[in-house]
Amino acid sequence: MVLLHVLFEHAVGYALLALKEVEEISLLLPQVEECVLNLGKFHSIVRLVAFCPFSSSQAALENANAVSEGVVHEDLRLLLETHLPSKKKKVLLGVGDPKIGAAIQEELGYNCQTGGVIAEILRGVRLHFHNLVKGLTDLSACKAQLGLGHSYSRAKVKFNVNRVDNMIIQSISLLDQLDKDINTFSMRVREWYGYHFPELVKVVSDNATYCRLAQFIGNRRELNEEKLEKLEELTMDGAKAKAILDASRSSMGMDISAIDLINIETFSSRVVSLSEYRQSLHTYLRSKMSQVAPSLSALIGEAVGARLIAHAGSLTNLAKYPASTVQILGAEKALFRALKTRGNTPKYGLIFHSTFIGRAAAKNKGRISRYLANKCSIASRIDCFSEVPTSVFGEKLREQVEERLSFYETGEIPRKNLDVMKEAMVQAEEAAAEITRKLEKREKKRLKKEKKRLAALALTSENNSSTPEECEEATEKPKKKKKQKLQEVPQENGMEDLSASYSKPKKKKPKEELVSGDLEETTGSSSVPKRKKSLPREEPVSYVEEAANSRKASKKKRKLSSQEEPASSGPEEAASSKSSSKKKKKLQKLSQED
Repeated sequence: MVLLHVLFEHAVGYALLALKEVEEISLLLPQVEECVLNLGKFHSIVRLVAFCPFSSSQAALENANAVSEGVVHEDLRLLLETHLPSKKKKVLLGVGDPKIGAAIQEELGYNCQTGGVIAEILRGVRLHFHNLVKGLTDLSACKAQLGLGHSYSRAKVKFNVNRVDNMIIQSISLLDQLDKDINTFSMRVREWYGYHFPELVKVVSDNATYCRLAQFIGNRRELNEEKLEKLEELTMDGAKAKAILDASRSSMGMDISAIDLINIETFSSRVVSLSEYRQSLHTYLRSKMSQVAPSLSALIGEAVGARLIAHAGSLTNLAKYPASTVQILGAEKALFRALKTRGNTPKYGLIFHSTFIGRAAAKNKGRISRYLANKCSIASRIDCFSEVPTSVFGEKLREQVEERLSFYETGEIPRKNLDVMKEAMVQAEEAAAEITRKLEKREKKRLKKEKKRLAALALTSENNSSTPEECEEATEKPKKKKKQKLQEVPQENGMEDLSASYSKPKKKKPKEELVSGDLEETTGSSSVPKRKKSLPREEPVSYVEEAANSRKASKKKRKLSSQEEPASSGPEEAASSKSSSKKKKKLQKLSQED
């Protein structure tokens, strides 16, 4: 009996499953479809034999790339050789991808089967895989699939921002649309302003210059000799400026109101801004073409090369086209009409706008267009598949077209293509080396800037983390300094006794309050330290005398308090009031004597 195994590739690893009752399952396919949704029934059909998890995300990416390319990876080989039976003829392995199945059958010798019941079984395994493997949850499996999908897509795409042909397609389409719009709007300005100044159309033919002049002149009756210099700047021709001034004096146009003139000037300014934007867009297109397709733009020009890329859809599609298709690209209607009517097919399409076809004689236009299309296909392939884009090949191909054009006219034999390509290869290697050096320098500068930026961010984060502590230290230091100053200043002035008993008041209290406060403090304290004789400061003498008298009173009070112990707080208040009244009398006597 043939044993049927199924190989399932997941983002977390390979799983090998065994199926029961192979013959019945293969015959009853609708029942398998019903059993897939029910986990209990599905467990009765499928059994997990082995599971080989990937060691890292890089290993998962390598295995995914190998499976997509139809290559048997070493991890898959080890799993199959270890857990499948040794008799290979009795084993039937079901796989989802025919490529990997063919590779396994060729390298390992196992018979592989795809489609039919295998597809249904794999659908059920994919649905219930987190229940089949122990320790695997649905959330972790989804995260692994998402991460592997992103890394696999990035590895396949190999995206380069500087070489995007989509920007060229949009730019050239917008450029063509702007040309049409500017022509339409300029004709509207000519008709509108022509009612007032019809002679200006004959003098100035350029649309953008006409709109600038209409915006500058306004009412033709206000044009005089003072504005002649500005007219010369706009027209870039002194004769035209003089002709405009003369025509304004003898114009046959109708008079115009101020409101109409304002509307004409507003619309003219819009047309001028559109023409200026068109020039900046053309500059942008040239820069993008020099990055994406330098050889094609050097050969046939930026505008024609961009139109070829836009018509083909992308640079890769243009590189895949043969030279015969590139030759008539853009002339599809004429081609199908010629095929339908059995007439002459077109000789050229979009490449007709190239200067080479315009310079060739009428009898040589077909031949030069065919030769030019051949070189365009070569240039597009070089631009598409070269790692370092250079314009060396395009310049050499342009020289070949010039030689062929001169050959048609004069008969001078051109150089061989092999010799030209050898020269181009040597120059291209030198140019590529120079470009790589520049890119390396630019990358080094970018890395230096990035390091500096990261260092600055680290410093700012450290400063932000240390600011609260620094603020606390800064607030504590001034307080300490203030305390030290308060202690040092009285010692220098010889007023230690005052600094100990008095704090520097914001507002001077009355004499009576000071004395009473001193008496209360002395009565509350058991002992008062001896004071040194102090010299008077630059303060009133009465203030010092009050302090001295208060000290004497406190000493007397201390003697009384030592002899008589008060029983309660009431007698203390009475004694303090008596001593304060006596002190008041003494202070009044001292003030009278002074």
